Amino acid sequence: MNRMLNDRARALLKALVERYIEEGEPVGSRALSRTSGLELSAATIRNVMADLEDMGFIASPHTSAGRIPTPLGYRFFVDSLLTIKPLGAETLSQLEDQLHPANTQHLVSAASQMLSELTAFAGIVRTPKRRTSGFRHLEFLRLSEKRLLLILVTLEGDVQNRVIFTEQSYSSVQLAQAALYLNEHYAGCDFDGIRDSLRIELQSLSQDIQVLMKTALEVSGAALRQGQDDYVLSGETRLIGHQDVSSNMAQLRRLFDVFEQKTGLLQLLDMSQQAQGVKIFIGGESGIVPLDEFSLVTAPYEVDGQVVGTLGVVGPTRMAYERVIPIVDVTARLLSSALSQH
Repeated sequence: MNRMLNDRARALLKALVERYIEEGEPVGSRALSRTSGLELSAATIRNVMADLEDMGFIASPHTSAGRIPTPLGYRFFVDSLLTIKPLGAETLSQLEDQLHPANTQHLVSAASQMLSELTAFAGIVRTPKRRTSGFRHLEFLRLSEKRLLLILVTLEGDVQNRVIFTEQSYSSVQLAQAALYLNEHYAGCDFDGIRDSLRIELQSLSQDIQVLMKTALEVSGAALRQGQDDYVLSGETRLIGHQDVSSNMAQLRRLFDVFEQKTGLLQLLDMSQQAQGVKIFIGGESGIVPLDEFSLVTAPYEVDGQVVGTLGVVGPTRMAYERVIPIVDVTARLLSSALSQH
């Protein structure tokens, strides 16, 4: 596709996309002649714009003589013409202040919120896939005669609380005995391995304690699996205030349906995990999510060198990609660093 456009056409397409992103109004040949930096006649510019339109890079809205970029035009712009702007010191400082080693869930939420605040779009972070499904420590707390609170500390340091309803009453001594046994024998182990060991080792314990331990491990495994197929979304209501979005409420409703249903967006985020650095989905080009008027800018993040999730920004296709891309890229790097130190 690069060969299809000569330098003149590339320069005019770049100028048109940049002006449209900045102003949100269709761009005419007269405006391009002033801003492109090329000494071309209005007639020449009109001819080049006609060629760009024939190739599908720009389109002419019915209400205007000017042109706007198509998803194909945005794609070419992003892939071949974009000049990335490095993050300013203030923006970088904001990110570093928020994304320092702390509780994993807080870090994920903070990253999502910062992406939204810095771009004024929706920030999204795919929750980390757990490296191993085990626990670091667990305790039981008696709530009532047949109701217990299971307190589970994951290998990543997250604390999960789950209420367990039991068929019988357990004493504080029995609860302490069960927790001690599980922590001494199974802390740090994978749940699949734990289940195999239980069939043999629990025979030496009383029936009551066996039932309690099996129940606790089932609930623990379910707690760790929960949230694996999820994401944290922040600032989606910010999209309502954008001119491009507010003028098309039907499109906005479709976007919120995508947020609610999750499946398609999770597929896109999972596809992005294989990318080296920033990946951009413009309009409906992914074929997964019907977001004709929206773009998704993503980057994978890591823990100790292993990719565990993806984060990004959802916004209108008319976004300042040169600014959004480095925000997404740096946020992914800072989140990776913070999670790896956690």
